[in-house]
Amino acid sequence: MIWILVAAGGAIGSVARHGVNVSLAYLLGRPVPYATAVVNLVGSACIGLLAGLIASGRADMSANMRAFVFVGLLGGFTTFSSFMLDTVTLTHAGERTLALSNVAGQMALGLVAVYAGYQLAVR
Repeated sequence: MIWILVAAGGAIGSVARHGVNVSLAYLLGRPVPYATAVVNLVGSACIGLLAGLIASGRADMSANMRAFVFVGLLGGFTTFSSFMLDTVTLTHAGERTLALSNVAGQMALGLVAVYAGYQLAVR
């Protein structure tokens, strides 16, 4: 059963990620790496918040629900591999400063988002 839950969560998360990619490309008039950043930061904040709620005892999730949400849904939604590909693509396009900014910004803001979500939940 847990495998089915992970697969279902992954499918939902992947569709949601694609929705963000398509929506931002439409709004900005072209595909851009910002959709990946949005997804990574939102996913980081969500996982931090949920982990904090569970750690503080303010939320309780069964093992099946944790697998569905953490591994499936958020795992399918967040796009670290796409983040890496965006960075390589920027580098190959000669945008080395933008590639470095992409890595540094997403890593730093992702850590801040996880920490902030966790702290909001444990208070």
